[in-house]
Amino acid sequence: MRCLWAFLAVLLPLCLSAQGAQDATELRQKLASIQGRLGHVDQQLASLKKRRKGVLVEIQGISLQRDRARAQVEGARLLRDQAQSEVQVISRERTRIQGEVLRLQGDLRKQVRWMQALGPWGDLGLYVTFKDLEAWLVRGRMLAWARLQERKKLDQIHRLQGDLTTKEKALREVLVRLASEEREAAKLQAVLRLQEDTLNTFLDGLQKDEVAQKQAQAELAEEAVQLERLLTGLLGKPRGEAFEAAVAFTNLRGELPQPVEGTLAQSFGEHQHPRFHTKTMQSGLLIAAAGSAQVAAVADGKVVFADYYQSYGPMVILDHGSGWFTLYTHLMGLDVSKGQILKAGEPIGAVGDTVDGPRLGFEIRHQSQPQDPQKWLKRKYR
Repeated sequence: MRCLWAFLAVLLPLCLSAQGAQDATELRQKLASIQGRLGHVDQQLASLKKRRKGVLVEIQGISLQRDRARAQVEGARLLRDQAQSEVQVISRERTRIQGEVLRLQGDLRKQVRWMQALGPWGDLGLYVTFKDLEAWLVRGRMLAWARLQERKKLDQIHRLQGDLTTKEKALREVLVRLASEEREAAKLQAVLRLQEDTLNTFLDGLQKDEVAQKQAQAELAEEAVQLERLLTGLLGKPRGEAFEAAVAFTNLRGELPQPVEGTLAQSFGEHQHPRFHTKTMQSGLLIAAAGSAQVAAVADGKVVFADYYQSYGPMVILDHGSGWFTLYTHLMGLDVSKGQILKAGEPIGAVGDTVDGPRLGFEIRHQSQPQDPQKWLKRKYR
């Protein structure tokens, strides 16, 4: 049993160390992801400053500030949770070391009492036979071995007490950091609530302001016209830059995969916004999906546009040849670049956020004319 405890005493710190390394790696990855999201938001805010002021720009600006605060809160929570996890790990290690010290001290007390019972040299009486001499030598060797074990236990106790002091110092430092992380998380949570209140107040005001609603509708109509012009310009590119697909896009009707897992938030065609009562023409699908969900190309194509585009946010356009395009809007950021060739299923980016939650805008166009994407998908959105 004692061998088993000794084995576990060696194995447990190694397991905790490996788990700690894994947790640290995972934390770094999550924090890097959040840092990337913050970078995308900052790029969109910078792009927003170049646009003409209007209702849509104001909505997008407030929404982006909310997204920024949301990402910061998530990062602060991760750091706080990591500090809490470190406190638990160090506390467990401290308890384990204290238990090991107590066990060794108990063993040492038993050993000392046994040696005291034998006296400094065991039985020092005169021996009269060879067997008495042999027994005395054996006992002497046992005492020498016992003293060696005593020294080892003392050394081990001193080492463990040093480890305990180190752990207690580390625990104090982590507790100070945890208090700081909790204060920072609370402060950022207050900022997030303020940004959400600001956005909701603006949207509530827009709901009651008919003039602002008409302005927003006019801005949306103007953006739609500009997008058609953009696509027309892409059709006029030099012939040598045109993409030639191995399989004609028209042959893929009814066979295209979904660009992202999700549900139908808004279908193709004219709609009236339930909150703002503005009528808009939805030139594709609006898909409700998990935030940061992977978006994939539905067919082989060439990236002919990858940039921040008005209220569409980060937008990617793929050319599939013969005047066929697919558009992916409201992305979290731009993970592909102009001129890049993608195969069907390869990643384009991640689902970004809108005032209505995480959404992907997905369009299919021939020349500049929008098509109903549902008719092209093998599995339709519900």
